[in-house]
Amino acid sequence: MKTWIKKNAFRLNKELGLGGVPIGTAFEKMPSARAQAILQKAWDLGIRYYDTSPWYGLTKSERAFGEFLRAKPREEFVFSTKVGRLFHQVSESEVPPTMWQDPLPYDFEHCYTADAIKRSIEDSLERTGLDHIDIVYVHDLSEDQVGDRYDYFMQQAEAGAFKVLSDYRSQGIIKAWGMGVNKIEPILDCIKMGDPDICLSATQYSIIAHEDAVDRLLPAVKKAGVQLVSGAGYNSGFIAGRKRYNYKDVIPKGFEEKRARIESIAQKHGIDIITAALHFVLAADEFVTIIPGASKPEQVISNVEALNTEVPLAFWQELKAKGLLYENAQVPQ
Repeated sequence: MKTWIKKNAFRLNKELGLGGVPIGTAFEKMPSARAQAILQKAWDLGIRYYDTSPWYGLTKSERAFGEFLRAKPREEFVFSTKVGRLFHQVSESEVPPTMWQDPLPYDFEHCYTADAIKRSIEDSLERTGLDHIDIVYVHDLSEDQVGDRYDYFMQQAEAGAFKVLSDYRSQGIIKAWGMGVNKIEPILDCIKMGDPDICLSATQYSIIAHEDAVDRLLPAVKKAGVQLVSGAGYNSGFIAGRKRYNYKDVIPKGFEEKRARIESIAQKHGIDIITAALHFVLAADEFVTIIPGASKPEQVISNVEALNTEVPLAFWQELKAKGLLYENAQVPQ
C-alpha cells in the first residue's frame, strides 16, 4: 500500500476504492439489488474505501452505500461523502433535470455556509445510518458547476465550510476534509484559503489527459502536504471504450485516436488499457487512491485484477517515446 506523510494524523493508504457515481444512476437505471451486489463484490474482494455523495442520484447513491455499510464493522472501512448542496423532497413532477437517469424525488440548492455544512453532514449521517464520516469533500465548488458564482461561493466556503470542517477535524468528528471537484483551480484556491488534508480530483489526471495537472496541481499539493484521490480516472468510461468523456457526450478532438494507439500498445505488451490507466494514476506519488465506479459486479473484479497486474516498464517507455504521455509525467518504475 502507498503511504503519505501528512501534516496531521490522518493518512489514507487504500490504493483502490469504489466510487458511487454509477450507483447514483449516472449512466443507466440501476436496481437496488444490483447496487448492493456491486458493494458486496467490492467488500468480498477487499476494497475498504467507499466514496459517494448526496448529489449522486439526488441522495440515492448515499442511501445505497449506507444500507450496505451500516451492517459492517465501522473500524474496517473508510467512508467519504460530500457537502455543498442541500436537498429537500419534492413531488415527482418537481424533480429538476439532472444527469441522473433515475433519481429520487429531491430538489437542491448550492450552499457552502457554516450552517449548511453542519446540516449537510447531519443529513448524510441520517441517510446512511453511520455513526461518523471519515472524509468530507467540499463538492463541485468549481466553475463547471456553479458558473460565474464561483468567486461568491468560494468566499462563502472560506468563511463557512473550510472553518467548520477544520473545527470538526480538530474535535475528531471527522478525520479529514478537502475539495471534491472536476477542476484544478478550486484545489489550488482551497490550499491558499484553508488547511485541507485530502482532495478528490476528478477528470484532471488520467492516462489520456494529465499535462496541466502535472505542471500545476501535483507540485502544489505536494508542497502543501495534501493527498489526492483520483475520481473519474477512466474519464467516466471513455478509456474503457464508452462514447462519453468526463460525463459528457462530446469527445475532444483526437482523443479517440489517442485511446486506440494506447490500447494497441498495451495489447502488444500483454495488458489492457484499463490496467494501464489505473497504474498510471497510482504511479504519481501525490495520488494515493483511485476510486473507479462500477455499473455491475464484473467491473469491480476487473479493477481488482488490474491493480494486481504488473505492467512492463517497456510499455511506459514506448508511450513516452511516441509522445503519448507527457514527458514529465510519473510512471511506475
